[in-house]
Amino acid sequence: MKLAVAGKGGVGKTTLAAWLGDYLTREGQEVWMIDADTAISLGPALGLSMDEVPTPLVNQKRLIQERVGTGVFINLNPEVEDLPYKLAKDVRGMKLLVMGTIAGAGAGCGCAPNALLKALLAYLILRSSQWLIVDLEAGVEHLGRGTISSVDGLVVVSEPSIRGLITASRISVLAKELGLQRQALVINRMGGDFSIPKDITLPPLIATIPYLKSLEERQASSSCVLDLPEQGTIDEICGKILSYFGYKMKQKGE
Repeated sequence: MKLAVAGKGGVGKTTLAAWLGDYLTREGQEVWMIDADTAISLGPALGLSMDEVPTPLVNQKRLIQERVGTGVFINLNPEVEDLPYKLAKDVRGMKLLVMGTIAGAGAGCGCAPNALLKALLAYLILRSSQWLIVDLEAGVEHLGRGTISSVDGLVVVSEPSIRGLITASRISVLAKELGLQRQALVINRMGGDFSIPKDITLPPLIATIPYLKSLEERQASSSCVLDLPEQGTIDEICGKILSYFGYKMKQKGE
């Protein structure tokens, strides 16, 4: 199954993507994590230092020239089958690919970096059998036609604020226009006195994440969001989200 995680900047989408990948890995699944955000924060969220994070695919000029070419005549369907394992970095049992932004990759952009990026992402989504978690660019610009619309589901993350929910609504509506109908809303840092306005069009609310003091304390000294004291709560949230998309959790003893 392939899931994309989207939301306004700062709402915790990268944190949730990391939690989902870690949860599935501990469930015994083969998981590929795709950082498609220019912020390049998924690797650090998984525990890597910035020196350990692979160079984004979109910045690998020699590889781009080799596979796509340069100038006016470029190959829009480059060979990419060998690239996932060549470019991936093993992180806690997961395979991490850092791609950079996918903004415009599918909306008619013919530049060489986006041609290779789009081809590799399409290969992973359409042809691979592994679990795939894609951490998207913040906001709505990343929803390139013909690529992300092929994932099995979209997790839209918001904070309990009108601004966050309006962005979440824009993401949801645009994704539906692209054909991505299976969507789930997750509210992060949810307080007990917040209610979602009925006049904002949103995906079904599948899970809420409470404020985690340990996460705030961790972020003061480390970018890693894993191995928090509230692991049981986090696992329950991840299980609820994945179950919504049809994942059957392993029973104890299996």
